[in-house]
Amino acid sequence: MPGTRRSFVSAFGVAAFLVTSGGIARQAFAQGKDVVILAAASLRNALDEASADWARKTGKTTRVSYASSSALARQIEGGIPADIFISADVPWMDYVAERKLIKPASRSDYLGNQIVLIASKNSKTDLRVDKGFNLRGALGNDGRLAMGSVEAVPAGKYGKAALEYLGVWPSVADRVAQAENVRMALTLVSRGEAPLGIVYKTDAASDPSVRIVGAFPADSHPAIIYPMALLSTSTNPDAQAFADYLKTPAARPFFEKQGFTVLK
Repeated sequence: MPGTRRSFVSAFGVAAFLVTSGGIARQAFAQGKDVVILAAASLRNALDEASADWARKTGKTTRVSYASSSALARQIEGGIPADIFISADVPWMDYVAERKLIKPASRSDYLGNQIVLIASKNSKTDLRVDKGFNLRGALGNDGRLAMGSVEAVPAGKYGKAALEYLGVWPSVADRVAQAENVRMALTLVSRGEAPLGIVYKTDAASDPSVRIVGAFPADSHPAIIYPMALLSTSTNPDAQAFADYLKTPAARPFFEKQGFTVLK
């Protein structure tokens, strides 16, 4: 059963990633030198570039663990040591805040984003994302719509909300391939395992193997906001310095190049 095998492989990959990233975070935190960051998977390209720029300018380094915001929030709840959390939505930051796991005064709304419908670069799919558009028809006889988990992953939740608003969710609900994070949804389309997917605009920009078919109207889903905060367990004096750097004009281009909006 191909579907079952794909789910198993995907789940195994995520489990391995979380164990590995958690180990890296604990090791870096124990050494007390690197700023340890837990960041939404969609931030990978931009945050890696910003971190490298900060290292060049200051001689100080970071370690970043990427996963879905839901997985990271639960790791924080479980006691994983880290300095900074950047979530892809407000509810998961609220989740850790309610448990007193962040420093409230350090919290800020850092970035904005968009969700888009993507296809492989060579796809002939031509759709206009609008009320009642024929998304199921575009999937073909047995194609799947790749999305982050619609119950936990922010991009998946935004995507489901948009499809409900546009009146097409009931027609595709049984054709959704739910991934553990948005980058895995991107990979399913990039590799041709799903004809269409819903990801952030910034994810689409990071992969030349896909193209944007259409953007979802901003009013079709809750505003996409990436909050950032220092964790309550952080004692690294460089953590606040790095968070401050991310808000400077020097860091802005790395995020804007990927399609993020840097919030004031």
